[in-house]
Amino acid sequence: MLNVVQRMVFVEIPPDHPRYLSLKIREKLVEGFLEGYVVPQGLIAHGRGEAFDYLIGEETIEPARRAMYAAVAALLLARHPVISVNGNVAALAIDDVIELAREVNAKIEVNLFYRTPERVRKIAEKFRERGVEVLGTDDDELCTIPELHSERRKVSCRGIYIADVVLVAIEDGDRTEALRKLGKLVIAIDLNPLSRTARAASITIVDNVVRAFKEMVKIARELKQRPRQELENILHTYDNYRTLRDVLLYICDRLRRLAEDRGLVIEPR
Repeated sequence: MLNVVQRMVFVEIPPDHPRYLSLKIREKLVEGFLEGYVVPQGLIAHGRGEAFDYLIGEETIEPARRAMYAAVAALLLARHPVISVNGNVAALAIDDVIELAREVNAKIEVNLFYRTPERVRKIAEKFRERGVEVLGTDDDELCTIPELHSERRKVSCRGIYIADVVLVAIEDGDRTEALRKLGKLVIAIDLNPLSRTARAASITIVDNVVRAFKEMVKIARELKQRPRQELENILHTYDNYRTLRDVLLYICDRLRRLAEDRGLVIEPR
């Protein structure tokens, strides 16, 4: 079976293919799987997210951009900001994660649901090859998040454990809820606006991580020039309920327009 997957990896995708970018993203994940730091469950998670990406039109929509501004403001205002990464994030957005961490002066920490020493080591190596220190490895001093029983409970004592703001992506709801109970501001990047993570987070960015991290780097460079009071105003006036509501309304309106474009007019109840 592995040989079959390996042959698939090296199939050349024509640049004019209508799904070229989407297929290249899949290739990165398969490559990470073959290298041993992306798990099969991560491939499934990507497929689920991609389905929601179709619903928003595979673009960064206004509610997501609004959430990004609040998220970057929170990171810039934080005393101990941390960006949490897993295998999928390392495969898809490692360079933009590093750039965002530099712009907002955040630490980067490996945190895995399917945690093994080998996976942790391989992800850490990806960052160290780029000259970046990563927390949360087995060599780090690890603390435990109370009330959390999965492997995600293991966090760096000088990272997520003491962080006041944590950015998580492609996350499970249990840890988001646990981090909120500890009084942390949690930023989630999640394409599913109905997920427990999206609903439990302080700030939810409904977008693909590939677009989100890249856009947040640009926003960070912009907001770094703004006075602290303006950043505080952006953060304090942000409403995550409104963001999730607006995303759902956007999806509903877009699906209605698509249906009408195909002659399938949906009459209001």
